[in-house]
This record gives sequence, C-alpha cells and structure tokens, in this order.
Amino acid sequence: MDKKKFLKEDFTKLLSSLQPQAKGKWGKMNAQQMVEHMSMAFRWANGRDVQKPANTPEVTEKSYQFMMTEKPFRENTPNKLIGEESRPVKHSDMKSSIVELQAEIDHFFKVFKENEGMRIMNPFFGNLNFEEQVQLLHKHATHHARQFGLVE
Repeated sequence: MDKKKFLKEDFTKLLSSLQPQAKGKWGKMNAQQMVEHMSMAFRWANGRDVQKPANTPEVTEKSYQFMMTEKPFRENTPNKLIGEESRPVKHSDMKSSIVELQAEIDHFFKVFKENEGMRIMNPFFGNLNFEEQVQLLHKHATHHARQFGLVE
C-alpha cells in the first residue's frame, strides 16, 4: 500500500461516506469527532500544534519501536493528552471537518517538502522525520478507518 497516497488522496474520500453521528465499532468518538481528532494528529505532525514529550525516554523508545512495525494500534488505545471524554465538535457539519482535515494533510506534505530533513516532535513517539510521521499517521488513520468499518 502506498501510505503517502492513502493519506494525501484516499483517507478523506473514505471519511466522506460517514454520517457525523455514526458510532465506531469501539471507542467513544462519533465519526465527526474522529475526523476532528485526526485533524489534531496532523496539526501535531505538521508543526502547527507544537508538542513536548509526554513520556520518559524509555517509554518513548518502546512506543517508537512499535510505531515502526505494521502491527495495528489496539482498539480503545488511550491518549492521555486528550482525556477520557470525547471532545465536542468544532465545526457545525461533517463536510467542514473533512475540509479542515484535508487542509491539515496538505499542509503536512507542504511543510516537509519545503523543509527536507526536518523533524517534528510527537509527544508519544519522539522527534520524527517525514517517513516516520507518514508511518505513524498511516497507522493512526487506518486504526480509525477500521474503527468505523471503512477498511478491514
């Protein structure tokens, strides 16, 4: 699978088939909350939301090693920076949330194209280069696509 193409072109197309209030196979977020959650992940990856490490170096290294595998994230993987409750949606409709996500995705690819060799801090997985960010974002995007039955 071409991970870059999936992120850049296919992911938001898949998401556009979801109803905003659709519930996933697991988790608390509805579809629109998940789309906005993915916008946050891309803002972390494109540098718009600057992050600091959230774990010890040992935990970050272990998490990094897992991230670089093709093993999927577990269902209901917690995110201690978000908390237990789902965040309220920011946009009044799903289409606006998807437009914002695509803009964050496009900005991600632009930032790294213009700044080869750049590294951006992910709070859980460390200071990542472009290929590492793509690996993480693809793993994260397919996790949520599976959650909502969009991919196997």
